[in-house]
Amino acid sequence: MAGEARDIKLHIDNVRKVFNTRNGEMVALNGVTLDIHENEFICVVGPSGCGKSTLLNIIAGLSEPTSGAVYCDGKKVTGTGTERGVVFQQYALFPWLTVKKNVRFALEMRGVKGAEADELAMQYLEKVDLAKFADHYPKELSGGMKQRVAIARAYAAEPEVLLMDEPFGALDAQTRTQLQSELLETWEKDRKTCFFITHDVDEAIILAQKVIIMSARPGRIKEIVDITIPYPRTQETKMSPEFLELKNHIWSQVYHEYLEVRK
Repeated sequence: MAGEARDIKLHIDNVRKVFNTRNGEMVALNGVTLDIHENEFICVVGPSGCGKSTLLNIIAGLSEPTSGAVYCDGKKVTGTGTERGVVFQQYALFPWLTVKKNVRFALEMRGVKGAEADELAMQYLEKVDLAKFADHYPKELSGGMKQRVAIARAYAAEPEVLLMDEPFGALDAQTRTQLQSELLETWEKDRKTCFFITHDVDEAIILAQKVIIMSARPGRIKEIVDITIPYPRTQETKMSPEFLELKNHIWSQVYHEYLEVRK
């Protein structure tokens, strides 16, 4: 790995994942190879069961590949690490902690304590427009607000790579659109490397610099689509001919793979 280009943040090298089930072996991923560059925003789409979340879990160090490997900054991933932050569809907040203390937890995990932790927690909450709710508990928040807290906590950990598994999938359309805009604004400021899984082709095109289309199980990379629409992107972007052309192409590829699943 020493000879790899410096700006390659993640190198996914021929990753294969096999699960043993009561019906025998199930191949979830079959030879996935991908380079993700520093500060790049990648979205992954594909039919249900194609291995998108399995791949994210392997990158996060939450699951081990059956063969192949993932490298982050040239170092082999062998478990979880603070350089990789994860946001799931389910908010995974600590219900017994206030909003501020949920964010502060991530700061304390990297050694920030006391008044400095309180001050930084508020700064991250301001980023997601939740400073007024610092002393609320998760049960007092809407779904969109809970997901904002989860994102603020992930950013507070200062990961170099942000892994997001359908973080807006359970939200209503209006909240989802708002959080997409907020995420893009934050990414344009901080330029973290993002690996974002979604079932929504519109969402993938609005957010990503590249869209990875995965095949039906066993999961492989079918196509990588460059999204050249300039930032900032807004909801009006969805009306542009370039957006509609990309949407038609990506959706047709995903739908073809969906039909393969149903055979």
